Amino acid sequence: MPSTTTGTPPSTDDASLSHGLKQRHLSMIALGGVIGAGLFVGSGAGIAAAGPSIVVAYALSGLLVMLVMRMLGEMSAAYPSSGSFSAHAERAIGPWAGFTAGWAFWVLLCTAVGLEGIGAAKIVSGWLPGTPEWAWVALFMVVFCGTNLAAVKNFGEFEFWFAALKVGAITLFLALGVLAILGILPGTDSPGASHLTDFLPNGGEGLVIGLLASVFAYGGLETVTIAAAESENPVKGVASAVRTAMWRIALFYVGSMAVIVTLVPWDSKEVVEKGPYVAALDELGIPGAGQLMNVVVLVALLSAMNANIYGASRIAYSLVERGQGPKALGRVSGGVPRIAVLASCVFGFLCVLLSYWRPNDVFPWLLNMIGAVILVVWIFIAVSQLRLRRRLERETPEKLVVRMWAFPWLTWLALAGMAGIFVLMAREPDTRVQLYSTGGMTLVLAAVGFAWQKARARQ
Repeated sequence: MPSTTTGTPPSTDDASLSHGLKQRHLSMIALGGVIGAGLFVGSGAGIAAAGPSIVVAYALSGLLVMLVMRMLGEMSAAYPSSGSFSAHAERAIGPWAGFTAGWAFWVLLCTAVGLEGIGAAKIVSGWLPGTPEWAWVALFMVVFCGTNLAAVKNFGEFEFWFAALKVGAITLFLALGVLAILGILPGTDSPGASHLTDFLPNGGEGLVIGLLASVFAYGGLETVTIAAAESENPVKGVASAVRTAMWRIALFYVGSMAVIVTLVPWDSKEVVEKGPYVAALDELGIPGAGQLMNVVVLVALLSAMNANIYGASRIAYSLVERGQGPKALGRVSGGVPRIAVLASCVFGFLCVLLSYWRPNDVFPWLLNMIGAVILVVWIFIAVSQLRLRRRLERETPEKLVVRMWAFPWLTWLALAGMAGIFVLMAREPDTRVQLYSTGGMTLVLAAVGFAWQKARARQ
Protein backbone atom coordinates (compact mmCIF):
# COMPACT_ATOMS: atom_id res chain seq x y z
CA MET A 1 0.00 0.00 0.00
CA PRO A 2 1.46 3.40 -0.96
CA SER A 3 2.60 5.62 1.84
CA THR A 4 0.94 8.97 2.28
CA THR A 5 4.35 10.55 2.37
CA THR A 6 4.86 9.97 -1.35
CA GLY A 7 4.68 13.37 -3.01
CA THR A 8 2.80 16.22 -1.35
CA PRO A 9 0.18 15.10 1.18
CA PRO A 10 -3.36 15.86 0.13
CA SER A 11 -4.89 18.87 1.79
CA THR A 12 -7.66 18.08 4.24
CA ASP A 13 -8.71 21.55 5.32
CA ASP A 14 -8.13 23.88 2.35
CA ALA A 15 -7.24 26.61 4.83
CA SER A 16 -6.78 29.40 2.29
CA LEU A 17 -10.23 28.89 0.80
CA SER A 18 -13.29 30.62 2.21
CA HIS A 19 -15.76 28.65 4.29
CA GLY A 20 -18.72 30.77 3.26
CA LEU A 21 -21.19 28.02 2.29
CA LYS A 22 -23.93 27.64 4.89
CA GLN A 23 -25.67 24.37 5.69
CA ARG A 24 -28.77 25.48 3.78
CA HIS A 25 -26.59 26.09 0.69
CA LEU A 26 -25.02 22.65 0.93
CA SER A 27 -28.34 20.91 1.55
CA MET A 28 -29.92 22.51 -1.50
CA ILE A 29 -26.82 21.93 -3.66
CA ALA A 30 -27.05 18.26 -2.72
CA LEU A 31 -30.77 18.16 -3.47
CA GLY A 32 -30.61 20.17 -6.69
CA GLY A 33 -27.44 18.42 -7.85
CA VAL A 34 -29.46 15.25 -8.29
CA ILE A 35 -31.74 17.06 -10.75
CA GLY A 36 -29.22 17.75 -13.48
CA ALA A 37 -29.37 18.80 -17.10
CA GLY A 38 -28.81 15.16 -18.11
CA LEU A 39 -32.16 14.20 -16.57
CA PHE A 40 -34.15 16.89 -18.40
CA VAL A 41 -32.25 16.89 -21.69
CA GLY A 42 -30.63 13.48 -22.18
CA SER A 43 -33.36 11.11 -20.99
CA GLY A 44 -35.43 11.40 -24.20
CA ALA A 45 -32.94 9.37 -26.25
CA GLY A 46 -32.87 6.70 -23.55
CA ILE A 47 -36.68 6.40 -23.55
CA ALA A 48 -36.72 6.17 -27.37
CA ALA A 49 -34.27 3.27 -27.23
CA ALA A 50 -35.43 1.35 -24.16
CA GLY A 51 -39.15 2.15 -24.08
CA PRO A 52 -40.83 1.56 -20.69
CA SER A 53 -37.82 -0.51 -19.58
CA ILE A 54 -35.99 2.81 -19.12
CA VAL A 55 -37.37 2.64 -15.56
CA VAL A 56 -35.32 -0.53 -14.99
CA ALA A 57 -32.26 1.12 -16.59
CA TYR A 58 -32.48 4.15 -14.29
CA ALA A 59 -33.07 1.94 -11.26
CA LEU A 60 -30.01 -0.22 -12.00
CA SER A 61 -27.69 2.71 -12.70
CA GLY A 62 -29.20 4.53 -9.71
CA LEU A 63 -28.22 1.65 -7.42
CA LEU A 64 -24.65 1.88 -8.73
CA VAL A 65 -24.57 5.63 -8.18
CA MET A 66 -25.87 5.21 -4.61
CA LEU A 67 -22.97 2.85 -3.87
CA VAL A 68 -20.45 5.25 -5.41
CA MET A 69 -21.83 8.21 -3.45
CA ARG A 70 -21.76 6.20 -0.24
CA MET A 71 -18.09 5.32 -0.83
CA LEU A 72 -17.25 8.93 -1.68
CA GLY A 73 -19.18 10.16 1.34
CA GLU A 74 -17.26 7.86 3.65
CA MET A 75 -13.92 9.23 2.45
CA SER A 76 -15.04 12.87 2.21
CA ALA A 77 -16.46 12.88 5.74
CA ALA A 78 -13.17 11.46 7.03
CA TYR A 79 -10.94 13.71 4.86
CA PRO A 80 -12.85 16.86 3.72
CA SER A 81 -11.03 18.41 0.75
CA SER A 82 -11.89 20.51 -2.30
CA GLY A 83 -9.99 17.84 -4.24
CA SER A 84 -12.59 15.24 -3.21
CA PHE A 85 -11.96 11.91 -4.99
CA SER A 86 -8.69 13.20 -6.51
CA ALA A 87 -7.23 13.82 -3.05
CA HIS A 88 -8.58 10.48 -1.83
CA ALA A 89 -7.00 8.66 -4.80
CA GLU A 90 -3.64 10.28 -4.04
CA ARG A 91 -3.88 9.30 -0.40
CA ALA A 92 -4.94 5.72 -1.14
CA ILE A 93 -3.12 4.78 -4.36
CA GLY A 94 -0.43 7.38 -5.04
CA PRO A 95 0.11 10.85 -6.53
CA TRP A 96 -0.23 9.58 -10.12
CA ALA A 97 -3.78 8.41 -9.37
CA GLY A 98 -4.79 11.77 -7.90
CA PHE A 99 -3.26 13.53 -10.91
CA THR A 100 -5.08 11.29 -13.40
CA ALA A 101 -8.50 11.44 -11.74
CA GLY A 102 -8.28 15.17 -11.04
CA TRP A 103 -7.22 16.44 -14.45
CA ALA A 104 -9.53 14.05 -16.32
CA PHE A 105 -12.45 15.38 -14.27
CA TRP A 106 -11.33 18.98 -14.86
CA VAL A 107 -11.43 18.43 -18.63
CA LEU A 108 -14.87 16.82 -18.28
CA LEU A 109 -16.30 19.69 -16.22
CA CYS A 110 -14.89 22.44 -18.45
CA THR A 111 -16.21 20.76 -21.59
CA ALA A 112 -19.59 20.28 -19.90
CA VAL A 113 -19.68 24.02 -19.15
CA GLY A 114 -19.46 24.71 -22.88
CA LEU A 115 -22.07 22.08 -23.79
CA GLU A 116 -24.52 23.38 -21.20
CA GLY A 117 -23.97 26.91 -22.44
CA ILE A 118 -24.78 25.78 -26.00
CA GLY A 119 -27.93 24.01 -24.80
CA ALA A 120 -29.11 27.05 -22.84
CA ALA A 121 -28.37 29.35 -25.80
CA LYS A 122 -30.49 27.16 -28.13
CA ILE A 123 -33.48 27.56 -25.83
CA VAL A 124 -33.14 31.34 -25.57
CA SER A 125 -32.51 31.69 -29.34
CA GLY A 126 -35.73 29.76 -29.90
CA TRP A 127 -37.59 32.34 -27.87
CA LEU A 128 -35.77 35.23 -29.57
CA PRO A 129 -35.23 34.17 -33.22
CA GLY A 130 -32.36 35.83 -35.01
CA THR A 131 -30.17 36.31 -31.95
CA PRO A 132 -26.78 34.55 -32.25
CA GLU A 133 -26.32 31.53 -30.02
CA TRP A 134 -22.63 32.25 -29.38
CA ALA A 135 -23.53 35.66 -27.93
CA TRP A 136 -25.90 34.06 -25.41
CA VAL A 137 -23.23 31.55 -24.44
CA ALA A 138 -20.75 34.39 -23.94
CA LEU A 139 -23.28 36.25 -21.76
CA PHE A 140 -23.94 33.20 -19.59
CA MET A 141 -20.22 32.55 -19.30
CA VAL A 142 -19.52 36.12 -18.17
CA VAL A 143 -22.33 36.03 -15.59
CA PHE A 144 -21.28 32.74 -14.01
CA CYS A 145 -17.60 33.50 -14.25
CA GLY A 146 -18.33 36.70 -12.32
CA THR A 147 -20.40 34.77 -9.79
CA ASN A 148 -17.58 32.32 -9.16
CA LEU A 149 -14.92 35.05 -9.04
CA ALA A 150 -16.78 36.67 -6.16
CA ALA A 151 -17.12 35.16 -2.68
CA VAL A 152 -18.15 31.50 -2.55
CA LYS A 153 -21.38 32.47 -0.79
CA ASN A 154 -22.51 34.05 -4.10
CA PHE A 155 -22.11 30.67 -5.81
CA GLY A 156 -24.04 29.15 -2.91
CA GLU A 157 -26.90 31.63 -3.24
CA PHE A 158 -27.22 31.11 -7.00
CA GLU A 159 -27.27 27.34 -6.58
CA PHE A 160 -29.70 27.57 -3.65
CA TRP A 161 -32.35 29.34 -5.73
CA PHE A 162 -31.61 27.37 -8.91
CA ALA A 163 -32.01 24.14 -6.94
CA ALA A 164 -35.17 25.37 -5.21
CA LEU A 165 -36.80 26.07 -8.59
CA LYS A 166 -35.74 22.67 -10.00
CA VAL A 167 -36.95 20.78 -6.94
CA GLY A 168 -40.26 22.66 -6.91
CA ALA A 169 -40.83 22.08 -10.63
CA ILE A 170 -40.07 18.37 -10.65
CA THR A 171 -42.12 17.82 -7.47
CA LEU A 172 -45.09 19.54 -9.12
CA PHE A 173 -44.52 17.49 -12.27
CA LEU A 174 -44.56 14.24 -10.29
CA ALA A 175 -47.69 15.28 -8.39
CA LEU A 176 -49.58 16.17 -11.59
CA GLY A 177 -48.38 12.98 -13.28
CA VAL A 178 -49.51 10.73 -10.43
CA LEU A 179 -52.92 12.46 -10.32
CA ALA A 180 -53.31 11.97 -14.08
CA ILE A 181 -52.31 8.29 -13.87
CA LEU A 182 -54.86 7.76 -11.10
CA GLY A 183 -57.50 9.50 -13.23
CA ILE A 184 -58.27 12.24 -10.72
CA LEU A 185 -56.68 15.18 -12.54
CA PRO A 186 -59.51 17.34 -13.92
CA GLY A 187 -59.81 17.28 -17.71
CA THR A 188 -57.63 14.19 -18.25
CA ASP A 189 -58.30 10.47 -18.65
CA SER A 190 -56.06 7.91 -17.02
CA PRO A 191 -53.93 6.04 -19.59
CA GLY A 192 -53.80 3.02 -17.29
CA ALA A 193 -51.11 0.58 -18.41
CA SER A 194 -51.81 1.03 -22.12
CA HIS A 195 -48.37 2.53 -22.81
CA LEU A 196 -46.52 -0.13 -20.81
CA THR A 197 -47.58 -3.27 -22.68
CA ASP A 198 -44.52 -3.34 -24.96
CA PHE A 199 -42.04 -3.18 -22.09
CA LEU A 200 -38.91 -4.10 -24.09
CA PRO A 201 -39.72 -2.79 -27.58
CA ASN A 202 -36.14 -3.01 -28.85
CA GLY A 203 -35.11 -6.04 -26.82
CA GLY A 204 -31.96 -6.25 -24.77
CA GLU A 205 -30.05 -3.90 -27.08
CA GLY A 206 -32.53 -1.11 -26.38
CA LEU A 207 -32.21 -1.68 -22.64
CA VAL A 208 -28.42 -1.52 -22.93
CA ILE A 209 -28.59 1.82 -24.76
CA GLY A 210 -31.00 3.13 -22.13
CA LEU A 211 -28.74 1.90 -19.34
CA LEU A 212 -25.70 3.67 -20.79
CA ALA A 213 -27.71 6.88 -21.25
CA SER A 214 -28.94 6.70 -17.65
CA VAL A 215 -25.45 6.17 -16.21
CA PHE A 216 -24.16 9.42 -17.67
CA ALA A 217 -27.30 11.34 -16.64
CA TYR A 218 -26.19 10.92 -13.02
CA GLY A 219 -22.91 12.80 -13.55
CA GLY A 220 -22.46 15.85 -11.32
CA LEU A 221 -23.44 14.34 -7.98
CA GLU A 222 -19.79 14.57 -6.91
CA THR A 223 -19.96 18.39 -6.67
CA VAL A 224 -21.48 18.31 -3.19
CA THR A 225 -18.35 16.62 -1.77
CA ILE A 226 -16.21 19.32 -3.39
CA ALA A 227 -18.41 22.12 -2.04
CA ALA A 228 -18.49 20.58 1.46
CA ALA A 229 -14.85 21.57 2.01
CA GLU A 230 -15.92 25.24 1.94
CA SER A 231 -18.94 24.83 4.19
CA GLU A 232 -19.32 25.71 7.86
CA ASN A 233 -19.36 22.05 8.89
CA PRO A 234 -17.87 19.83 6.13
CA VAL A 235 -18.33 16.51 7.95
CA LYS A 236 -21.99 17.14 8.84
CA GLY A 237 -22.73 18.43 5.33
CA VAL A 238 -21.28 15.42 3.55
CA ALA A 239 -22.91 12.96 5.92
CA SER A 240 -26.34 14.54 5.48
CA ALA A 241 -26.07 14.72 1.68
CA VAL A 242 -24.95 11.11 1.28
CA ARG A 243 -27.52 9.67 3.68
CA THR A 244 -30.41 11.21 1.76
CA ALA A 245 -29.08 10.34 -1.70
CA MET A 246 -31.09 7.12 -1.93
CA TRP A 247 -34.58 8.60 -1.70
CA ARG A 248 -33.64 11.57 -3.90
CA ILE A 249 -32.44 9.31 -6.73
CA ALA A 250 -35.43 6.99 -6.37
CA LEU A 251 -37.94 9.86 -6.36
CA PHE A 252 -36.55 12.26 -8.92
CA TYR A 253 -34.97 9.90 -11.47
CA VAL A 254 -36.76 6.57 -11.29
CA GLY A 255 -40.07 8.15 -10.26
CA SER A 256 -40.14 10.69 -13.08
CA MET A 257 -39.19 8.07 -15.70
CA ALA A 258 -42.07 5.88 -14.49
CA VAL A 259 -44.52 8.80 -14.75
CA ILE A 260 -43.33 9.79 -18.25
CA VAL A 261 -43.51 6.34 -19.86
CA THR A 262 -46.93 5.78 -18.29
CA LEU A 263 -48.34 9.05 -19.62
CA VAL A 264 -46.67 9.24 -23.06
CA PRO A 265 -46.16 6.50 -25.70
CA TRP A 266 -42.46 5.66 -25.64
CA ASP A 267 -42.21 5.97 -29.45
CA SER A 268 -43.76 9.45 -29.60
CA LYS A 269 -41.57 11.83 -31.62
CA GLU A 270 -42.31 14.52 -29.07
CA VAL A 271 -40.26 12.68 -26.43
CA VAL A 272 -37.02 13.30 -28.34
CA GLU A 273 -37.91 16.53 -30.16
CA LYS A 274 -39.43 18.45 -27.23
CA GLY A 275 -37.97 16.47 -24.36
CA PRO A 276 -39.79 13.89 -22.21
CA TYR A 277 -41.00 16.31 -19.53
CA VAL A 278 -42.43 18.82 -21.99
CA ALA A 279 -44.05 15.96 -23.97
CA ALA A 280 -45.67 14.58 -20.80
CA LEU A 281 -47.10 17.96 -19.79
CA ASP A 282 -48.37 18.59 -23.31
CA GLU A 283 -50.07 15.18 -23.15
CA LEU A 284 -51.95 16.38 -20.06
CA GLY A 285 -53.16 19.43 -21.96
CA ILE A 286 -52.13 21.92 -19.28
CA PRO A 287 -51.98 25.35 -21.01
CA GLY A 288 -48.47 26.76 -21.12
CA ALA A 289 -47.05 23.93 -18.99
CA GLY A 290 -44.74 22.69 -21.74
CA GLN A 291 -43.24 26.13 -22.24
CA LEU A 292 -42.89 26.54 -18.49
CA MET A 293 -40.94 23.27 -18.41
CA ASN A 294 -38.58 24.75 -21.01
CA VAL A 295 -37.85 27.49 -18.49
CA VAL A 296 -37.01 24.82 -15.91
CA VAL A 297 -34.73 23.05 -18.41
CA LEU A 298 -32.98 26.40 -19.04
CA VAL A 299 -32.52 26.85 -15.29
CA ALA A 300 -31.13 23.31 -15.01
CA LEU A 301 -28.58 24.03 -17.74
CA LEU A 302 -27.55 27.36 -16.19
CA SER A 303 -27.33 25.73 -12.76
CA ALA A 304 -25.07 23.02 -14.20
CA MET A 305 -22.86 25.69 -15.82
CA ASN A 306 -22.50 27.49 -12.50
CA ALA A 307 -21.78 24.30 -10.54
CA ASN A 308 -19.30 22.93 -13.09
CA ILE A 309 -17.28 26.17 -13.19
CA TYR A 310 -17.13 25.98 -9.40
CA GLY A 311 -16.19 22.29 -9.37
CA ALA A 312 -13.55 22.66 -12.08
CA SER A 313 -11.86 25.59 -10.33
CA ARG A 314 -11.73 23.78 -6.97
CA ILE A 315 -10.39 20.56 -8.46
CA ALA A 316 -7.68 22.58 -10.26
CA TYR A 317 -6.87 24.48 -7.05
CA SER A 318 -6.54 21.25 -5.06
CA LEU A 319 -4.27 19.68 -7.69
CA VAL A 320 -1.97 22.71 -7.62
CA GLU A 321 -1.95 22.73 -3.82
CA ARG A 322 -0.64 19.17 -4.02
CA GLY A 323 2.04 20.17 -6.54
CA GLN A 324 0.30 18.66 -9.57
CA GLY A 325 -0.32 21.68 -11.78
CA PRO A 326 0.77 25.23 -12.75
CA LYS A 327 1.29 27.26 -9.59
CA ALA A 328 -0.64 30.22 -11.00
CA LEU A 329 -3.89 28.23 -10.76
CA GLY A 330 -3.42 27.93 -7.01
CA ARG A 331 -3.40 31.65 -6.26
CA VAL A 332 -6.21 32.58 -3.89
CA SER A 333 -7.61 36.06 -3.25
CA GLY A 334 -10.69 36.79 -1.19
CA GLY A 335 -10.91 33.10 -0.40
CA VAL A 336 -11.42 32.23 -4.10
CA PRO A 337 -8.93 30.61 -6.57
CA ARG A 338 -9.67 33.25 -9.20
CA ILE A 339 -7.06 32.24 -11.78
CA ALA A 340 -8.45 28.69 -11.68
CA VAL A 341 -11.97 30.07 -12.20
CA LEU A 342 -10.83 32.11 -15.21
CA ALA A 343 -8.88 29.20 -16.71
CA SER A 344 -11.90 26.90 -16.38
CA CYS A 345 -14.19 29.45 -18.04
CA VAL A 346 -11.73 30.06 -20.89
CA PHE A 347 -11.43 26.33 -21.55
CA GLY A 348 -15.23 26.01 -21.51
CA PHE A 349 -15.72 28.86 -23.97
CA LEU A 350 -12.98 27.43 -26.21
CA CYS A 351 -15.08 24.25 -26.43
CA VAL A 352 -18.02 26.41 -27.57
CA LEU A 353 -15.91 28.05 -30.28
CA LEU A 354 -14.67 24.62 -31.43
CA SER A 355 -18.30 23.55 -31.89
CA TYR A 356 -18.59 26.37 -34.48
CA TRP A 357 -15.08 26.33 -35.96
CA ARG A 358 -14.39 22.54 -36.10
CA PRO A 359 -17.77 20.81 -35.75
CA ASN A 360 -16.77 17.74 -37.76
CA ASP A 361 -13.38 16.78 -36.37
CA VAL A 362 -11.92 18.47 -33.27
CA PHE A 363 -15.20 19.00 -31.41
CA PRO A 364 -16.48 15.40 -31.80
CA TRP A 365 -13.03 14.15 -30.77
CA LEU A 366 -13.24 16.25 -27.60
CA LEU A 367 -16.72 14.92 -26.82
CA ASN A 368 -15.58 11.33 -27.31
CA MET A 369 -12.56 11.92 -25.08
CA ILE A 370 -14.75 12.85 -22.10
CA GLY A 371 -17.42 10.23 -22.88
CA ALA A 372 -16.44 7.72 -20.20
CA VAL A 373 -14.51 9.93 -17.75
CA ILE A 374 -17.20 9.63 -15.08
CA LEU A 375 -16.72 5.84 -15.06
CA VAL A 376 -12.94 6.27 -14.71
CA VAL A 377 -13.55 8.57 -11.73
CA TRP A 378 -15.95 6.06 -10.16
CA ILE A 379 -13.34 3.31 -10.44
CA PHE A 380 -10.77 5.50 -8.67
CA ILE A 381 -13.37 6.19 -5.95
CA ALA A 382 -14.08 2.48 -5.41
CA VAL A 383 -10.42 1.41 -5.34
CA SER A 384 -9.56 4.33 -3.02
CA GLN A 385 -12.36 3.39 -0.63
CA LEU A 386 -11.21 -0.24 -0.53
CA ARG A 387 -7.75 0.90 0.58
CA LEU A 388 -8.64 3.81 2.86
CA ARG A 389 -11.39 2.02 4.79
CA ARG A 390 -9.02 -0.51 6.30
CA ARG A 391 -6.52 2.26 7.10
CA LEU A 392 -9.22 4.30 8.81
CA GLU A 393 -10.42 1.32 10.87
CA ARG A 394 -6.86 0.67 11.98
CA GLU A 395 -5.60 4.23 12.61
CA THR A 396 -8.53 6.65 13.14
CA PRO A 397 -11.86 4.77 13.46
CA GLU A 398 -13.50 7.87 14.96
CA LYS A 399 -13.40 9.48 11.49
CA LEU A 400 -15.77 6.87 10.07
CA VAL A 401 -18.84 9.08 10.43
CA VAL A 402 -20.29 7.64 7.21
CA ARG A 403 -19.76 3.94 6.56
CA MET A 404 -20.04 2.05 3.29
CA TRP A 405 -22.73 -0.62 3.51
CA ALA A 406 -21.65 -4.29 3.70
CA PHE A 407 -17.97 -3.46 3.20
CA PRO A 408 -16.12 -4.76 1.21
CA TRP A 409 -18.72 -6.83 -0.67
CA LEU A 410 -20.80 -3.95 -2.05
CA THR A 411 -17.65 -2.08 -3.07
CA TRP A 412 -16.56 -5.10 -5.09
CA LEU A 413 -20.07 -5.43 -6.52
CA ALA A 414 -19.93 -1.78 -7.64
CA LEU A 415 -16.56 -2.37 -9.31
CA ALA A 416 -18.04 -5.38 -11.11
CA GLY A 417 -20.93 -3.19 -12.26
CA MET A 418 -18.52 -0.61 -13.66
CA ALA A 419 -16.58 -3.31 -15.48
CA GLY A 420 -19.87 -4.54 -16.91
CA ILE A 421 -20.69 -1.07 -18.22
CA PHE A 422 -17.28 -0.91 -19.92
CA VAL A 423 -18.06 -4.22 -21.63
CA LEU A 424 -21.47 -2.91 -22.77
CA MET A 425 -19.81 0.27 -24.10
CA ALA A 426 -17.34 -1.82 -26.08
CA ARG A 427 -20.24 -3.67 -27.74
CA GLU A 428 -22.00 -0.53 -29.00
CA PRO A 429 -20.37 1.27 -31.99
CA ASP A 430 -21.15 4.79 -30.73
CA THR A 431 -19.97 4.25 -27.17
CA ARG A 432 -16.98 2.13 -28.25
CA VAL A 433 -15.35 5.24 -29.73
CA GLN A 434 -15.94 7.10 -26.45
CA LEU A 435 -14.45 4.21 -24.48
CA TYR A 436 -11.28 4.12 -26.54
CA SER A 437 -10.90 7.93 -26.61
CA THR A 438 -11.36 8.24 -22.86
CA GLY A 439 -9.01 5.30 -22.34
CA GLY A 440 -6.36 7.04 -24.42
CA MET A 441 -6.63 10.28 -22.45
CA THR A 442 -6.56 8.39 -19.14
CA LEU A 443 -3.40 6.49 -20.13
CA VAL A 444 -1.65 9.70 -21.19
CA LEU A 445 -2.57 11.42 -17.91
CA ALA A 446 -1.50 8.37 -15.91
CA ALA A 447 1.86 8.27 -17.71
CA VAL A 448 2.45 11.98 -17.07
CA GLY A 449 1.37 11.60 -13.44
CA PHE A 450 3.62 8.58 -12.90
CA ALA A 451 6.60 10.37 -14.47
CA TRP A 452 5.94 13.38 -12.24
CA GLN A 453 5.71 11.09 -9.18
CA LYS A 454 9.07 9.46 -10.02
CA ALA A 455 10.69 12.84 -10.61
CA ARG A 456 9.46 14.14 -7.24
CA ALA A 457 10.69 11.00 -5.50
CA ARG A 458 14.23 11.60 -6.83
CA GLN A 459 14.37 15.17 -5.53
